[in-house]
Amino acid sequence: MVQEAANPIVMAKLYAIMEAIADRVEMHKNIGEQQNNWNSLLLTSVNTITLTAATMAGIAVTTASIGAPLLALKLSSTLLYLAATGMMLIINKIQPSQLAEEQRNAARLFKQLHGQIQTTIKIGTPTMADVKEFMDKVLALDKAYPLPLLGAMLDKFPSAVEPAVWWPQQPERQVKGLSGRTDKNGWNGKLEEEMRKIVGVLNRKDKKDYLRLGEKALKINKLLAISGPLLTGLAAAGSAFVGSPSHGASAAVVGCVAGALASVVNTFEHGGQVGMVFEMYRSNAGFFSLMEESIESNLKERDVERRENGELFDMKVALQLGRSLSELKDLSAASSRTGNAIEEFASKLF
Repeated sequence: MVQEAANPIVMAKLYAIMEAIADRVEMHKNIGEQQNNWNSLLLTSVNTITLTAATMAGIAVTTASIGAPLLALKLSSTLLYLAATGMMLIINKIQPSQLAEEQRNAARLFKQLHGQIQTTIKIGTPTMADVKEFMDKVLALDKAYPLPLLGAMLDKFPSAVEPAVWWPQQPERQVKGLSGRTDKNGWNGKLEEEMRKIVGVLNRKDKKDYLRLGEKALKINKLLAISGPLLTGLAAAGSAFVGSPSHGASAAVVGCVAGALASVVNTFEHGGQVGMVFEMYRSNAGFFSLMEESIESNLKERDVERRENGELFDMKVALQLGRSLSELKDLSAASSRTGNAIEEFASKLF
């Protein structure tokens, strides 16, 4: 059977989309590297400033009886602490490690989309519906992972943790021409039931667990983001009163100890890349949400000829979960035996 030739306009549009995607991959990759460098450089700079200010506050105690040196050390220490406080507020607002993770995710997903278009061109006859679908996916990715910092940046401290969403609403399914299709397009009642059980496991175990971990990472990040500037601000106030007859000793302790603690907090937050960890958990939860939506979209389509081929879809789900086809069936069977009490996670990848 000779495959029908694709419309040249459709092909031209698909290649134009591929070129735009390739450019976006490069942009996200470059910006991600830059933001990762920001995280390292700003972490080192803030810690250096903070520890220098703490050292100056400590030296000022030993020169408490000397007017000019004491004033110079106190003023320098206070100004350095205030500079560190301002820098921490900005860094904690933008979360460079989280920004870098967003760009890494965007680059990976754009590469994946680029591959999907190539596959569509090679094994099918693309239509204008395919062009619209891929355009919608590009725009959804642009919205999910914005490039600008001002105005469009994602909220780094949301009130509630939600899975990342980088795909458009599932479009109306088009008939996919596959040679050698079996009766009912590879679907049967057993496969449908297996997919429903997998959706249940994904929702109860995998997605729920990553959202729980994401909430913990978010709470830790919020605490650290508040504690760092608060400690440097307290240290600035303490260093300003070093040498004062009424607050001399306590001010010196606050000026040195609060500064040292601020450095520890900043190192844990940005050196440990807590923001990146939160984004990773949020993205993983989104991956499972996309799988659920994809499976449910196929199951809701009553005309099996309009679904994705069942055998192919079964293999895709198994690969996405890091399982063999037999392991996927075992997971479904285990879910049937134990119900909601199943302890095994659906995914073996992460």
